[in-house]
Amino acid sequence: MNPIVFHLVSGQAFFTGAVFVMLAACLSTCESRVVKRVMVLVFLLGMIAIVVSSTPLPYWFYGCAGVITLVWISSCFVKKWRRWSAYAVIGVWAIAIGLEAPYHLTPTLKPVASRSMTVIGDSVTSGLGNDKIETWPRILAREHDLQVQDISHVGDTVSTALKRVQKEPVDPSIVLLEIGGNDILGSTTTEQFVKNLEALLTELAAPDRQLIMLELPLPPFYHEYGRTQRNLAQKYDVALVPKRIFLSILAGGESTLDSIHLSEAGHQNMADVVWGLVKPAYTTH
Repeated sequence: MNPIVFHLVSGQAFFTGAVFVMLAACLSTCESRVVKRVMVLVFLLGMIAIVVSSTPLPYWFYGCAGVITLVWISSCFVKKWRRWSAYAVIGVWAIAIGLEAPYHLTPTLKPVASRSMTVIGDSVTSGLGNDKIETWPRILAREHDLQVQDISHVGDTVSTALKRVQKEPVDPSIVLLEIGGNDILGSTTTEQFVKNLEALLTELAAPDRQLIMLELPLPPFYHEYGRTQRNLAQKYDVALVPKRIFLSILAGGESTLDSIHLSEAGHQNMADVVWGLVKPAYTTH
């Protein structure tokens, strides 16, 4: 995967964009025409990076940041308020970085008694039916002596995954969800996505059960799907894995067959990454 594309889709571009906007605010206090032109370029690059990163910060924050940024842009023509408005822009986008940063930290699970887990996924997990390729849940079970209940199927959306879960009892105290990609790529509206994901998490939530969900890499302007994952993860106490981790597997050299579905090497990489996420839960003290 192109490094620039990875930077954008992984959400890391949000930090780059915020820093660029802050730098532009600093440059706006200078009177040099050359510096002013650089400022405009830096600001535009920063805003583009923020927008295409599809970072789902709260609407209220984007509203406040937008108003403060517009005031700063207007103040560029009024010397009296330029410096203070620049400070305000720097402050609000520094807060934005602080709000977003926790979502880029890898969560840690609590120890559990049994070496078992359930995986709910789509074709990234189930594979495309090629018996020669061992899927990552099977690799995980074989290499780490785990009992893995694999509830994954080609083409599954959150809605169809919910129907499978309702038919197949889930017992393990750890459930990992790799689901939602087909909703984004398909015709599921954001309203349906909210309803279906909440229903799925409601079905899975149980005392002493830990849910872990892979955050979806988002195309530009698909903020709402990410916002849904984050809001519901907080509501149902789900450990949300930063999208850069999932994307790093898809972006690996020979990890995919078609940029989405995993190759033999990709399934091995996925198994290794997932084991790194759940290993602390199976470590007894």
